[in-house]
Amino acid sequence: MTMGETIVKRGAVKVRPLADGAVVAGFAGAVSDAFTLLEKFEGYLDLSKGNLVKAAVETVKEWRTDRALRNLEALLIVADDQQILTLSGVGDVIAPDEPVAAVGSGGPYAQAAAIALLRHSDLPAPDIARTALLIAAEIDIYTSGNATVLTVGETEAEPIEGADPVSFPYPEEPR
Repeated sequence: MTMGETIVKRGAVKVRPLADGAVVAGFAGAVSDAFTLLEKFEGYLDLSKGNLVKAAVETVKEWRTDRALRNLEALLIVADDQQILTLSGVGDVIAPDEPVAAVGSGGPYAQAAAIALLRHSDLPAPDIARTALLIAAEIDIYTSGNATVLTVGETEAEPIEGADPVSFPYPEEPR
């Protein structure tokens, strides 16, 4: 987490389980804004009986049109066992072409690394996510490299120990 150009917390957990673990959500941007939006999304998720797309669309509609919400500065990623969506305050609900999404300053780097690992390795998704974040941390000064990986079905986010943003063991050679 940063304030301006200063890192104020390296171990911030920016992922949350929702709907008893059936949905995972992650965010970038102002934490209080993201929490407000996550609460809105979770409310719509309950109203739509777990329909991820409907909840996402309703959240973004309110985010874009509500006078107070439209000034919130955050991006959300929400996912269930079928799909991943990125939500923004300008009305975007984006389902990526590949099952990879990333937000934040290091998002483009992490996403590129994750896509490459997905295409050219047999690593499981949690290892791809962790490695992609660590690669992004080598490029983006605001990405700490401390990874918390949460998968659908889990109800608690656990940080992965041993993440070192400067030097880390790469996974075995890609096959």
